[in-house]
Amino acid sequence: MKNLLTAILMTIVTTILLGVIYPLVVTGLAQAIFPDQANGQLIRRSDGTIIGSRIIGQPFTGPGYFHSRPSAAGPAGYDASASSGSNLGPTSKKLIERVAAQVADLQKENPGKPIPVDLVTMSASGLDPHISPAAADFQVPRVARERGLTENDIREIVSAHTEGRTFGLLGEPRVNVLELNLELDRRKPLR
Repeated sequence: MKNLLTAILMTIVTTILLGVIYPLVVTGLAQAIFPDQANGQLIRRSDGTIIGSRIIGQPFTGPGYFHSRPSAAGPAGYDASASSGSNLGPTSKKLIERVAAQVADLQKENPGKPIPVDLVTMSASGLDPHISPAAADFQVPRVARERGLTENDIREIVSAHTEGRTFGLLGEPRVNVLELNLELDRRKPLR
């Protein structure tokens, strides 16, 4: 009986300590020290309307916008509540057909130009907010044409939004698609 009482008390104490107190302390510290990160790095309009998040990808389909990586998160993609990759292996017929179709579409956009791999492959989460500088450069002619700007103007905007490696050595250079498209809308809104 004594062991049972000890087990019940330990369960109650650890549940309160690890299930209530610890999460509240960590959440409170995160809110106090890193409020932007703790709240999802949201981007808002001047009127307070949430546009998106710096850390969660979203689709852009218009020709005047840079397009994100493909997404398998959820049935339509880019569903933050269903984060996942496609789980298709490199020999999957479905994957090969999807990539081939995307390559064919992109070849129409820039005939003869090599297609960066991140424009036809999905990230593991399906919510990657970044594309490579090469993927951005591939899309420059289309965006410049649709926006009525020169390719050099667009490349300058891309360059200004290209992030280097974290701490100078981790990861690869990358471009946040949402921030890049917002900058384009600020400088030259679509007609």
